[in-house]
Amino acid sequence: MSWRASLLHSSAKHALIWVTRGQGIAVIDGVRRGVGVHNAVVIPAGTMFSLELGKQGFGLVCLIPTSGPIMMPDLSQHLRIRDVQAQTELTAILDAMQREQNTKRAFMDEALNAQAGLLTVWLRRAMIEHGAPDGKKPAAVRLVNAYAALVEREFRQGKTMAEFASQLGVTPTHLTRSCRHCAGLTAADLLTQRVLYDARTMLEDSSEAIRHIAALLGFTSAAYFSRFILHHTGKSPSDLRKQSRAIPRVSGR
Repeated sequence: MSWRASLLHSSAKHALIWVTRGQGIAVIDGVRRGVGVHNAVVIPAGTMFSLELGKQGFGLVCLIPTSGPIMMPDLSQHLRIRDVQAQTELTAILDAMQREQNTKRAFMDEALNAQAGLLTVWLRRAMIEHGAPDGKKPAAVRLVNAYAALVEREFRQGKTMAEFASQLGVTPTHLTRSCRHCAGLTAADLLTQRVLYDARTMLEDSSEAIRHIAALLGFTSAAYFSRFILHHTGKSPSDLRKQSRAIPRVSGR
């Protein structure tokens, strides 16, 4: 479903996204950027991000566990790959990994680790080719990066945007202005999206009691949580859950 990509969230695994068709918008660490064909986007585990490619967009995603032998960058990367050979190499690696998963032959895990090793070699070469980012980040970007990281760590604690601003030593107005400039969203929007993503995920993918989900996300009452969900989705928590159960799941995904 589109909300799973377009709402701000994070992954417990490192992600490499290879866009092969269309163009869209990504928000990574609170900073908005355009993405298009032959863009490789690396999202470290635990980094808040969203991605909208539109109806015509298409890409491949490779998820790499943090506990395995494969090393990935600590910082997000956005690489625009113009060299045709490099484009072909990455597509071939991802296609080979996809075939291994689909066929499930003997020693699949070893084969996938070998392909993932090739992927990181490709990535390091591409990063060298692109060179280090120029100059120091503007103050607004540094602030929004810090806010995004703080929200990701503490969004389940029921804090308001103003409380996060206080933690960062700035006014809510200044934080909101910086977020609008960097992300095209208000500071409150970033926080709301992050909470909403986990709320929808737990409602639609688990059988956890609604009141328990509300408590896990820092809401003071189940009634307040229900109003929050209704306001942002147009449906009650129970209706969202029923709707998700009615949608057939596609096997193999």
